[in-house]
Amino acid sequence: MNQKQILALPSMPAASPSYPMGPFRFINREYFIVVYESDPDVVREAVPEPLTPEGNVVYYEWIRMPDSSGFGDYTESGVVIPCTYQGKPCNFTAQMYLDDDPPIVAGREIWGFPKKYAHPRMSVANDTLTGTLTYGGQLVAMGTMAYKHEQVKVAKMMAAITKTQVNLKLIPGVDGKPSIAQLVAYNLTEVTVKGSWVGPARLHLVPHVNAPVADLPVHKIVGGRHFVADLTLPFGRVIHDYLKH
Repeated sequence: MNQKQILALPSMPAASPSYPMGPFRFINREYFIVVYESDPDVVREAVPEPLTPEGNVVYYEWIRMPDSSGFGDYTESGVVIPCTYQGKPCNFTAQMYLDDDPPIVAGREIWGFPKKYAHPRMSVANDTLTGTLTYGGQLVAMGTMAYKHEQVKVAKMMAAITKTQVNLKLIPGVDGKPSIAQLVAYNLTEVTVKGSWVGPARLHLVPHVNAPVADLPVHKIVGGRHFVADLTLPFGRVIHDYLKH
């Protein structure tokens, strides 16, 4: 391979790249989110400065992605914390677990998503929208929501899904020292919300050292959100570089 060919590669390994060039399109992406209140000190500890948590609210999410360009069919689960950056609202992705290699690799390398391999599941069990997360064969999270009890306006859910999202991207150099230490932001584009609902929900979290979702304890359930959308995940932008401050 010459230099031009090398620089044209989308990702490693060169013989069979782990993921193609983006941006990435998602069809019928389905979200199940349990909104709850947690310990404000624990929430503050989970959020990197200069982000500021918006109180003690936490989102626990399951996302089904049956049709994802370049990534295939997979499910995610994890913890998102509403924050502000320089006075503007955003969501910080604190933990994320999924069952498909290409989006794990691309998510970490491009946007800095905190992705780890695990087994999330999301399904409708009779009258209940249900999400589970197992890590190493052990259950670490289970959420339930009454199925499509109350429909909400698309505009309201559109505002939530297009909100700025922020990740902490950490990649070491060949010497083992930090080579990249950034806050990376992105906004989903080309969004079409196909349906959105709210309703009563419950969440059970089990302590686990390698999937510490229970470190953000559930103090009070606010409610559940459920929506389906088509969208595009574009490339991100650096909003804070820890190596330059």
